[in-house]
Amino acid sequence: MNMETKISELEVGYDVPALPGMSVDEIQTPCLILDLDALERNIRKMGDYAKAHNMRHRAHGKMHKSVDVMRLQEELGGAIGVCCQKVSEAEVFVRGGIKDVLVSNQVRDPGKIDRLARLPKYGSRIIVCVDDLGNVTELSKAAEKHATVIDCFVEIDVGAGRCGVSTSAAVVELARSIDAANGLRFAGIQAYQGAMQHIDKYEDRKAKLDAAIAQVKDAVDALVVAGLKPELVSGGGTGSYYFESNSGVYNELQCGSYAFMDADYGRILDKDGKRIDKGEWENSLFILTSVMSHAKADKAICDAGLKVQSVDSGLPFVYGRDDVKYVKATDEHGVIEDLNGVLKINEKLRLVPGHCDPTCNIHDWYVGVRNGKVETLWPVSARGKAY
Repeated sequence: MNMETKISELEVGYDVPALPGMSVDEIQTPCLILDLDALERNIRKMGDYAKAHNMRHRAHGKMHKSVDVMRLQEELGGAIGVCCQKVSEAEVFVRGGIKDVLVSNQVRDPGKIDRLARLPKYGSRIIVCVDDLGNVTELSKAAEKHATVIDCFVEIDVGAGRCGVSTSAAVVELARSIDAANGLRFAGIQAYQGAMQHIDKYEDRKAKLDAAIAQVKDAVDALVVAGLKPELVSGGGTGSYYFESNSGVYNELQCGSYAFMDADYGRILDKDGKRIDKGEWENSLFILTSVMSHAKADKAICDAGLKVQSVDSGLPFVYGRDDVKYVKATDEHGVIEDLNGVLKINEKLRLVPGHCDPTCNIHDWYVGVRNGKVETLWPVSARGKAY
């Protein structure tokens, strides 16, 4: 959409699923809707938590890919900036006015490094993760070329088994190399334990984080001895933020899914054995869908299939209903078990997606609703920005 195009000039059903002022019943389905009251409560709650624990909160933008949601996280939740996974995604947020952007990933392609090195010219602080000495040289050359400064985190593999170095000696070696390189600044440590975020039991998640925290503390101690005390020690997600924030080691959180809350995250248990979507966080993101067929007495067919959601973490559930169940997804259809035949043609249902991140990346718009009305329309600003 041309940014100068007014929302009111867009055509419902072709350009957009709804316009502000419409009733929820008039929204074209399937589409993503946001319960703005629940979203705002989630954002304020995380912001209050971070402030009470003297933590910076860097919201993870790969979850929503929306400049508008990110601005809300800054305004209502005090978020200091955003995490991104790719350079193109980061550029969307930088161009959207976000002033502190972490690419919580490695950037190795020469073209991507060149684009990354240009981003500080927009007036934003740019941080990138490093786990290889050769990358330090590559980033330094690009920063010198564009007369910019790139901040760098040394990434530690604290259990995810993906990127990152594993020893304190390697952390210190990389930090020294960054510190000595022209155009670069050693800013701290990236230590996100992604592998444990969806482990059901609180005690099992804690055991994984206890090991990660000990590993990070050893690295921080080694950096201090080397005269390279990290400014930031960053990590923590929706399934673990309470561990990092009480560790005495981390000072920045990277939570994302808390704001929307999907089905897979929602099922994990808090310290009292309660699902986190039953008190800790609220579901605010839904796929709005309509019943399009009920030719079979025991099942209804809705218009939300595989093309509007990711099912890598399981099927969605029907929000607020225990009398019907979403049981199957094909390309364009969803099958809803309706043993008592309670659903009607054109009846609208709210589905909580299994995994919000890739689901949001499929859509162009968020429809923000409040009190039964469409209040706002937000583009999924970084949709498809995966390079």
